[in-house]
Amino acid sequence: MEKSLPNRLGELAGLFLKLGIIGFGGPVAHIAMIEDEVVKRRRWLTREHFLDLLGATNLIPGPNSTEMAIHVGYVYAGWLGLVVSGVSFILPAVLITGVLAWLYVNYGSLPQVAPLLYGIKPAVFAVVVNALWGLAKKAVKTRKLLVIAFAVVVLILLLKLNEVIALLIGGIVGMIWLRTGKGGDAPGEKANLLISALSTGAAFKSTAVMAATAYTPANFSLWQLGLFFLKVGSVLFGGGFVLIAFLQGELVQEYGWLTQQQLLDAIAIGQFTPGPILSTATFIGYIIAGIPGAVVSTLGIFIPSFLFTALLNPLVPLLRSSKWTSAFLDAVNVGAVALMFVVTLQLGIATFKLSQAPFIDFLAVAIAIGSTVLAIRYKINAAWLVLGGALIGWGAKILI
Repeated sequence: MEKSLPNRLGELAGLFLKLGIIGFGGPVAHIAMIEDEVVKRRRWLTREHFLDLLGATNLIPGPNSTEMAIHVGYVYAGWLGLVVSGVSFILPAVLITGVLAWLYVNYGSLPQVAPLLYGIKPAVFAVVVNALWGLAKKAVKTRKLLVIAFAVVVLILLLKLNEVIALLIGGIVGMIWLRTGKGGDAPGEKANLLISALSTGAAFKSTAVMAATAYTPANFSLWQLGLFFLKVGSVLFGGGFVLIAFLQGELVQEYGWLTQQQLLDAIAIGQFTPGPILSTATFIGYIIAGIPGAVVSTLGIFIPSFLFTALLNPLVPLLRSSKWTSAFLDAVNVGAVALMFVVTLQLGIATFKLSQAPFIDFLAVAIAIGSTVLAIRYKINAAWLVLGGALIGWGAKILI
């Protein structure tokens, strides 16, 4: 029996509010949790469709996990679903960050959450490994795609190439390699269309940066604050570290709206709160201009994600319908899985490495192994794994 739109919207709101609350570990962990819920448990999307959306989303600005939540909402319940899923996923992080900003401004300190995060991180690592395994089995369909995935890993890890550029190289080279010697659409026309689209996107990005940075910051205004975060949300590739560079270069050095210490504290907030790291904008906006500043900063940084996703979603089936662009999408998808693999390696090193002997955190390893077994063998929901990890971490820090 077909579910009514209100029922679908209610399901989306409930799911993404939950994921927004338990969403520790950054974008790759959020995507793993979304995949577990909407592909494996609810079957709202096939794994192939999810991979198509993930691959395409990696090529546009903005927070990938938030945009995947918006994609799911659009597929499941149309335009209203797009809004409900995106807002529901963002809202917990924004509210938590807003409360922390109020505490910070009024009491000058941040709460201590290290014991909880100690156990959460290895549990989140297990959730990511589970999702990576499932996505890799679908994405790596041929030996050629395996070679493309390996090449993307090399480009990112060894050559230190930007993630988006590595995905584009993998997609374009992969498209040509996969379609070499096969009949189908006119390759010259498809290549020209692709190159034109990429060039237009690059030009738009450069224009957006120049236009948004043209104003004079002599006197602070909410418009300036909102425009700054609108610019960041429109051109941000590369996640949290690139966001930090924007904040340091403009809000601290150029405008003087933040002190260096406030920026460091804002980064700390982004690290230990659940949900998208861009909710850091809420914290910064509150420090600069109270509740109005928090509102305009939050709207500014997230609105582009809704717009980009709404424009991109209808194009994904068109990409899949052409033999050349379908090959491009296959190559980008396997590249996105390769990118997840790189991030998972980095997450593992950060989670299990100690600065002194024995150099490996065996309790964290045990939590990760136990959580992985529970996730893969017994299909335990990520929410319970995160909660269990938090309790173990809290207990371990009290006993040790």
